[in-house]
Order: sequence, then structure tokens, then C-alpha cells
Amino acid sequence: MSDAKTLVSGLGMGESARWHGSELWFADWLAGTISALDAAGNVRRVTGVPSTPICFDWLPDGRMAVVSGSDAAVLLEVPHAGLVPLADLHGISEYPWNEIAVHPAGNIYVNGIGYDYSGESADNGAIALIRPDGSVEQVAGGLAFPNGMLVSGDGSTLVVAESNAGRLTAFPIREDGSLGAGSLWADLAGGAPDGICWDGTGGIWFAEVPGERCVRVAQGGSVLETIQLDQGCFSCAAGGEDGGLLFMMTAQWPQAMDPAAERTGHVMGLRVK
Repeated sequence: MSDAKTLVSGLGMGESARWHGSELWFADWLAGTISALDAAGNVRRVTGVPSTPICFDWLPDGRMAVVSGSDAAVLLEVPHAGLVPLADLHGISEYPWNEIAVHPAGNIYVNGIGYDYSGESADNGAIALIRPDGSVEQVAGGLAFPNGMLVSGDGSTLVVAESNAGRLTAFPIREDGSLGAGSLWADLAGGAPDGICWDGTGGIWFAEVPGERCVRVAQGGSVLETIQLDQGCFSCAAGGEDGGLLFMMTAQWPQAMDPAAERTGHVMGLRVK
């Protein structure tokens, strides 16, 4: 086991870890909330979200965009009004929508798994593009349970974790926001990547539930570091004032999605550089 420390406990299913404004932000899918953890260890509830999956990112102007997954909706934070509808994704897929990533130009990418969680899996996942003018279109398809998603710092590439294919896939981002053909960013040799984050040096950390671990890989798939945990790891975020802290959202699986079960979710923290 690693030397990771428990920073928060008693969560249902913690997901969507994000370092933003000197705080760690995260969602609790069972509670239907987004919260923030400050450096002193205080947790504040930011907002409630109507349906899961819950994921969020920030537009260039600082407003938060939120996926309300089973509603096939993207919501936008509006001062003094809370979260209001921004986009309806039913026209692309009726199945749950999952992760979100915002481009520096203000374009929003949202992925959906392409089948019902309780049904048989299918390589039918999609990525939708929401432009600043509110228009919505599908820009990628045929994905094997798209999960964590990132935009590169220079805005040229979108990377998505395909959980059911054990790989990270990269899409070139065109000037108009559409995506070029996907290519293999990293073969994870049978892994099941969930949430992902940049490591600050060009590599990517991926969280894994069945392997109960968080792994750092280079482009191509070489394993740089593995953090073994004692629960499933759903999401991760690199942060801290120097970028040297790794935050990991963990919980017992499958109990994590049972509202009647004990709340086993944690925020774990570890200095990695």
C-alpha cells in the first residue's frame, strides 16, 4: 500500500477531482453534490446537481459548466441564479453522459457511454461539442466507455480514457473545434482507466477501480509510477500550490453506488514530487 493520507472520509462515491483556485473540487454522486476542499482541510458544499453522472469544468470566464448525466444536460453556473440549462444532449444520445473538458477557446467537450449502465456494454460511446454560441454536434463515436477526458495545455489535443478498451485515445482538435481521427495515446495493457489528469511533465495519471490503484504513464504506455490503494480509485487530480500533490477519490466497489450501504468514499492525498 502507498503512504497516501486520508483527507476526507464519509463520502458516498467521490468523483471528478479537479484542482481549481487553490482548492480541490470533487463530486459525490450519491449525495448529488459538488464540494471544495481547502488547504486547512475544510470542505464546503458548492452546489447540488439533479442527476448522475456529475462532472464539471470551468469556462475561460470562470463560470462552471456541469454535466447532469442521466438528464443528458449540461448546466451553466450563473451568478445569483445557480445552475441553469446550457445544452440538451438527448438529440445525440439518450444514454448517460459522463465527463466534460473545456477548451481554452470556450468550446466544451462532453462524452457519453452509449449504453445503459444496467445493460450490456457496447462500443457506442460518443463525444459531443458544445460551442460558445450554444450549438451542439457529435464529433466522435464508437468509443468503448469513454471516461476521463483532458485538453492539452496548448489546446491542440483531446485525450479520452476508454475504460472498456484499456487505452487512452487522442484526438487532434481542429480550429473550428471539431475533432480529427483518434489515435492511440497509450495502451494500458488490460487496465481500465477511469478519471485522468496531466502529471505536469507531459504524462498522465489514470485512476482505476478494479485494480485499486492510480498509475502514471508516458505517451505510448510506459508505466512511470504506480500507487496501490485499498479501495477502487475513481478519479485523480494533480494540485497543490506547487503541483506536487496527487488527490485520489476512492471507495469500495460496488457498494459505492448503493444508497443504503455504508459510505466508504474518501479523498486521499499523496506528495508525488
